[in-house]
Amino acid sequence: MMEKNSIGWQKQPNKLNIQGTIEKAIEKITGEEIELMASGRTDRGVHALGQVANFKTNSNIPIDKFAIAINSNLKKSILIKSAEEVDETFHSRLTCKKKTYRYIINNSKYGTAIYRNLETHIPTKLDIEKMKEAVSFFEGEHDFKAFKASGTSSKSSVRTIYKAEVMKMPNERIWIELTGNGFLYNMVRIIAGTLVEVGLGKIQPYEIKNIIKSEKRENAGKTLPPQGLYLVNVEYQ
Repeated sequence: MMEKNSIGWQKQPNKLNIQGTIEKAIEKITGEEIELMASGRTDRGVHALGQVANFKTNSNIPIDKFAIAINSNLKKSILIKSAEEVDETFHSRLTCKKKTYRYIINNSKYGTAIYRNLETHIPTKLDIEKMKEAVSFFEGEHDFKAFKASGTSSKSSVRTIYKAEVMKMPNERIWIELTGNGFLYNMVRIIAGTLVEVGLGKIQPYEIKNIIKSEKRENAGKTLPPQGLYLVNVEYQ
């Protein structure tokens, strides 16, 4: 599913949210109260191009019509891209193998009014070649304690990054893209903030190794705003 997320995924009493909005739409077409299990929670301001969620239903609606039926009861900021039947053992979060996140930076002088909530504007020119050199140090299995926010509930901060890229895109955009087996709270936004520090010349590319080894949050860069972050893809094989 796709979500332009200004309110956050997780259901909260008396507050608009992605999870609750979709659950109500499903209840309208099936007559059932269901609970959606998502591959992960997107925070307020973060977007999703490929969120995955599962639920159980006894509905007789044909599976190829399910997405259309749900979308007809959703606001335009949320779109179900497809629906399929899965084995009862499937769990969108627990059986996930890989996730890909993208962080978008507008590195132009003045930014843009139209896309202001879909990217982060940094007017100072960034050295993208140094950022490309630095991002490679994140690949592999590491303890990412230095790149997690204080609210992280995970017992272990060890994660594996399979692929880490910095890409120069048209119209003075920079994409930071990470694929891993899991991510800590704010981990991608902190890694992106650290790479921006590299691009500004405040941190040298080779220092990334030492920051990871230090396991100290204060050694890494700032947490960038949520508006530039996208959950791009979730893989199960």
